[in-house]
Amino acid sequence: MAISPIPVDQRVIDIDSRRFASIEKALVELITNADDSYGRLEKAGVATSGQVLVQYERHQAGALLMVTDQAEGMAFAQARAILAYGAAHSTLARGEGGGRGYFGRGLKQAIYGLGYGWIETIHAGRYARIELFRGENGGYLFDDGDGDRPVRDKDRTRLGIAGDGTRVAIVIENSHTNISQFRSVLQSVTDNIYLRDVLRRRQVELVHLQRGREVERSGPLRYVEPPAELLLGPDLAGQFVHEGCAYPFALTLKRALDAELSSRGDERSNGLVVLSGTAVLDCQLFDYENQVGTEYLFGSVDCPALIERLGAGVAVISDEREGLNLKEPFVAAFARAVSALLAPCVEAEREKLRHLDHATASGRTSQMIEHLLERMSRAAIQDMGISLPPPGAPAAAQHPALRFSTPFYYRQSGHPFHVSLLVDAAQLAADEVLQVAYVLPEGMRVDPAPTQIPASSLGGQPRLEWTVVADAAGSRGEISVRAGSHWAWCELVAAEREAGHRPHVAGLHAAHAAPPRTPHDHGELMFTGYEFRHLDNELDRAVYSAAERKILINTAAPTVQLYVDGRGHFRDSARLLLAELFMEVIADELARRSLARTGQAQDAEALHRAKLDIVRRYGSEIHRSFLVG
Repeated sequence: MAISPIPVDQRVIDIDSRRFASIEKALVELITNADDSYGRLEKAGVATSGQVLVQYERHQAGALLMVTDQAEGMAFAQARAILAYGAAHSTLARGEGGGRGYFGRGLKQAIYGLGYGWIETIHAGRYARIELFRGENGGYLFDDGDGDRPVRDKDRTRLGIAGDGTRVAIVIENSHTNISQFRSVLQSVTDNIYLRDVLRRRQVELVHLQRGREVERSGPLRYVEPPAELLLGPDLAGQFVHEGCAYPFALTLKRALDAELSSRGDERSNGLVVLSGTAVLDCQLFDYENQVGTEYLFGSVDCPALIERLGAGVAVISDEREGLNLKEPFVAAFARAVSALLAPCVEAEREKLRHLDHATASGRTSQMIEHLLERMSRAAIQDMGISLPPPGAPAAAQHPALRFSTPFYYRQSGHPFHVSLLVDAAQLAADEVLQVAYVLPEGMRVDPAPTQIPASSLGGQPRLEWTVVADAAGSRGEISVRAGSHWAWCELVAAEREAGHRPHVAGLHAAHAAPPRTPHDHGELMFTGYEFRHLDNELDRAVYSAAERKILINTAAPTVQLYVDGRGHFRDSARLLLAELFMEVIADELARRSLARTGQAQDAEALHRAKLDIVRRYGSEIHRSFLVG
C-alpha cells in the first residue's frame, strides 16, 4: 500500500474543502473535467461519444456520487500528477486546457469536502485506481495502489467503459452537507449556469440508484431557456480597450416574455452568462446588477481574452472562485464596455415602469392588505368613533344599513340568547351578498351560522337573528357582517350570571328616532381597498382617495418603482415598504378625521401629535401584518 500525503500545505486543502463542500459544486467540477477531456480528443480529430453518466445513491445520512466518462482516461503518472494542488498545476497554467471549474483545485475539493472517494481510470489498456481519504490525525492522504495494471474485462463491465475513460466516486459523509433528493440534484444540474453550455454538446444523464440498482434515468439533460424576445444580437460584436489594445466580445441579450427569472445562486436565470472559450466565469449584469429594469433580462457575453489573461496569471477571477474580479483593471474595462451596450435596453425597461398605470401584488400579499384594511376600518369605528356616511349623503340624512341591536351582548352562560342584526335592505344593491364572519371560542355555538346571505333572500325583512349559547363563563366571541362598504360588529361575552335587566331592543324605525350617538358597532368602512395606480406625480408615494375609500400606491414614485418589476408585479420581498406606506396614509387620514370633530383639523401641531399617537397605537400591528407568511 503506497499511502502518501497530498503534496501541498494541509491547511490550504482544509480551507478550500470547507468552502466548496456541496454536491452541486462537486458535479460542476467533475462534469466540466469530462467535457475538457472530450474537447482535447475532438481537437486532435478523434470522434467521441460525449457521454457523461452521473449516478446518485441517496441514503438517510449520506450518499454515493459517481461520474463516468468515455474520454481520454489517464495514465498512472498523469493520475498521480493531478493530485498536485492549485492553479500552478492546472491545465490552464500549462496551456493545455480551457481552465474551468476551480482551476486546479476542484477535484480534490469535491472529494475531501464531501467525504472521501477514489479515481478509477483506463488508458491504453492499463487500469489505475487512486483513493483519497483523511487519516486518523485529519491529514489529507491518498493511496495509489503501488501503480497500474492491465485492464480486465470485469473492470470494463463494472465501470461501463468500453475504451478509455474515467470514473470518480465520492462517498458523501460530511454532516454539514445537504443530502439532496434525486429530483433536486437533477434540477440543479440542469439549471446550473456553469453546465448549460456543456449540456448542449454532451450527453449528460443522471441515474438514480437504490441499493446499487438503477431505478430511474433522466435521459440527456438540456437547459431550456424561457420564452423570450431578442433585444441585442445574437452575438452582437463589441470591444473594449485596455492599455492601448482592443479586445473583442460577443453579446446576446434577451427579455423573458412570461417566466419569472431567478437572480441568485448557481441556478440563476436572470443575467448574462460570461463565457470565455469553453469556460463559464460568471453570471451577472455588471453596472446594472440588481437594478430596476433588469428583472427579465438574460443572455450571454463571450470574451476569449478573459481566459487568456487568466492563463497568464491575471486575477480575472475572485479569490473565492465566485465570479469575475471587477477590481482588476482589465476586467473593469470589459465590464464598462458591456454595460454601455446594456444601457439603452435597461433604460427602455425603466421607461415602461415610469408609465405603468397599474400594478398587482401576489395573492398572499393582497390577503395581508385586505386583512389590514378591515382591521383599521374597525379601529376607526370601534376605537375612535369615526363613522362615515354612505357615499353621496350627509351623515345626518342616513341611518346605518347594518346595525346590531347592541354592540355588546353580555349574557348568562348555559342559556341560549338571541343576537339581532337590523338591516335596511333599501341601501343595499340587489345583488349584494352579506359576508358574515364568526370568531368563536370552544364551547360557544351560533345557530344558524351562514357565512354568506344574499340581500335578495331577505325579502324586505328588517332583521336577522342568531341563537347563541356559551358553555363556560368568561368566554368571548364576535360576529361581524359586511356588505360592500357597510359593516356591523358585535361582541358576545358569557357572564357568570345574568347582569340586571336586558336592554329593550328597539325596532328599526324606533332606532331612527333615537338621539344621535357615537357609533362603535357599525358604520361605513373607511378603507375598502387599495390599488397600485399612476398618479401623474413623483412626490406622493401613497394617498387616500376619499371618494373611492381606497389607498392608492403611486407607481410613478421612484421608491415604489424600485419594487415593481417590468410586468407590474409588486415584489413580495418589499412588503415592509407597503407596511410603511399604509401606516403613513392610515395615520394621516385617521388623525385628520379625529381632529375634524373637534375643529382642530387645520392645527398642524395637533395633527402631528395625533398622527404620532396613532403610529404608537397601531404601527407595530401594521408592520406585523406584513411579516406573517
